[in-house]
Amino acid sequence: AAAKAHYGEAVALERDPDVLDTWFSSALWPFSTLGWPEKTPELERYYPGDVLVTGFDIIFFWVARMMMMGLHFMGEVPFRTVYIHGLVRDERGQKMSKSLGNSIDPLEIMDRFGCDALRFTWAALAAPGQNVKISENRVEGYRNFATKLWNAARFGLMNGVAPDPDFDPAKAEQAINRWIIGKLAGAGRALDQALAAYRFNDAATLLYQFTWHEFCDWYLEFAKPVLQGDDAAAAKETRAAMAWVLGRLLRLLHPFMPFITEELWEHLRDGADELLITASWPVFDDALIDPEGAAEIDWVARLIGEVRAVRAEMNVPPKTRIDLLLKDAGEEVLARAAAHGELLRSLARLDKIDALDGEVPEGSAQIVLDDATAVLPLGAVIDLDQERARLSREKQKQESEIAKLDKKLANEQFLAKAPPEVVSEQRERREEAAAACDKIAAALAQISGGAGPAAE
Repeated sequence: AAAKAHYGEAVALERDPDVLDTWFSSALWPFSTLGWPEKTPELERYYPGDVLVTGFDIIFFWVARMMMMGLHFMGEVPFRTVYIHGLVRDERGQKMSKSLGNSIDPLEIMDRFGCDALRFTWAALAAPGQNVKISENRVEGYRNFATKLWNAARFGLMNGVAPDPDFDPAKAEQAINRWIIGKLAGAGRALDQALAAYRFNDAATLLYQFTWHEFCDWYLEFAKPVLQGDDAAAAKETRAAMAWVLGRLLRLLHPFMPFITEELWEHLRDGADELLITASWPVFDDALIDPEGAAEIDWVARLIGEVRAVRAEMNVPPKTRIDLLLKDAGEEVLARAAAHGELLRSLARLDKIDALDGEVPEGSAQIVLDDATAVLPLGAVIDLDQERARLSREKQKQESEIAKLDKKLANEQFLAKAPPEVVSEQRERREEAAAACDKIAAALAQISGGAGPAAE
């Protein structure tokens, strides 16, 4: 009847006799695509393979059947390693479908945020065996990461950074250069281990953390005064070190972000004419890692970060310079503060850096750094009473939010009827409010008695 309706007359329909069941034909894929049953050069070269990448939902339908067919027809398994990834779902964990309207068109996402951003997102979310919750916000965040990398390379090129064939990273003299070289070497080794274990999400996280935080946030900030200073030898070494690190970082990032790294590589090829895709994978020697030097600069970065956090929490005006007093500081801490005093003063907006003799001044914030305590006398730069009142109001606001969320999460009807993603969202909001409340309480505790005049 359907044939008559379509053709206008009775037509005999025959099923195509040369058809295999979907999974039967898929089971033959590892060798049938290489010319089998003929013994082709391709079959000889590429069978058996090494790694199969697949979702967990078709392990029996596909993976097991390929194994059986390979053993039956070829006498050898088609692969030795199976990497099982999750399924792509929307940001709430729901399966994407047209009826729900929650599907994401990858071509549209690439047009908006770039192919590299989407590719890096897949890698960063690809925890083995777990579903991938994709959202535009995540892709946009990794687009910002690509922009950060671009601006870092641009900063280097604008400051005359170029490869120096005579530069030996193992002989770098500047502490900040030894630090970033060692950090890169450590990240590179950890990256190799993550890739060998198929932990692509860990690999992407390693690269993100090193690039954004250690290279861009700290090293470039440390390098600015050196590049703009009067010490020509230090500036020359820093340009060479920055080029060396950036060149190898682009190689490590290339499998994750091939397009932007290749583009930047064209502007910064460290002595090589080949494309980045054919460049050698970096290998890092033990001599590049200096634990003592790393600990020294890590301490400086941690101190600057802590001072900046206190300034923000206490509403210290950005242009106001404050003193830093070191309590119970040993010779090593005092030596670090003296050696890197200019960096500390510049990046933490400090005035004097001295050892503290006697009692902690009233109205001081205190930062514990290992065996020493950094003391920031704030009584002269902020109105402590006003700041206490502001922090107390904010703490009450967060406590009210926590109480409201606790009441909702203790409601059995809400937990039973609300969608799981809504319940999860409420729990996340509760955690965020609790963390904010703890942070405010710590800030209040920082202000140790006494009130001072308001800042001018």
